[in-house]
Amino acid sequence: MLSDLKILYHLALKPIRGKDHAARMESFYAGQAEAYDDFRRRLLKGREVLWENIDVPDGGVWVDMGGGTGSNLELFGEKIQRLGKVYVVDLSASLLEIAKQRIDRHGWKNVEPVEADATTYRLDEGTADVVTFSYSLTMIPNWFAAVENALSILRPGGLIGVADFYVSRKYPPEGLKRHGWLTRSFWPAWFATDNVFPSADHVPFLRNHFEPIHFTENLGKAPYFPLLRMPYYTFVGRKL
Repeated sequence: MLSDLKILYHLALKPIRGKDHAARMESFYAGQAEAYDDFRRRLLKGREVLWENIDVPDGGVWVDMGGGTGSNLELFGEKIQRLGKVYVVDLSASLLEIAKQRIDRHGWKNVEPVEADATTYRLDEGTADVVTFSYSLTMIPNWFAAVENALSILRPGGLIGVADFYVSRKYPPEGLKRHGWLTRSFWPAWFATDNVFPSADHVPFLRNHFEPIHFTENLGKAPYFPLLRMPYYTFVGRKL
């Protein structure tokens, strides 16, 4: 309970300061890094579904953009040993410190935390087999550049996976959900206080840049707000 109160303070009350995105990220996360995972486990829906719909390539390279504490990697289970290399890329040194502790605790020799920008990051291998964004696109101001960067480092046939908050367009493409005015207005205003920006353009942008092989749109419960339902999506696409 006390750890949840600490998280809620950082989410709702603590001012976020910094001259650039990296500084603002560290300002937001530094005081909550240790309690980050337990609260986010209840807040961030769809990550398990996302991981279940991505084939783990034997000996492949996986880049988790905005991977923070590395908690996503625990969703792999034993399958993580099949990968040749995993990079956890994030701008927050505080979150990456937790990732380092997690890596050491599990004895993952093929996992490396990297402090870098998702819009410009390049890996030594040149290309990756999988790039994922788990609730990180909404926190990247230049998110479309981050997706385009993922496209550039993926090998032909490689996979991108995204789980995140979003809102629909007022008139979405056929086959996609249409949120009402209140949903489209409330959630961007709610999340903006934490520099999280659910976008109506995420899903169309991803569908235009990758061949969709998995896509779901859902509503998730918000901790301590039982009547609220947050819209989120999961997407897996293939680079052509």
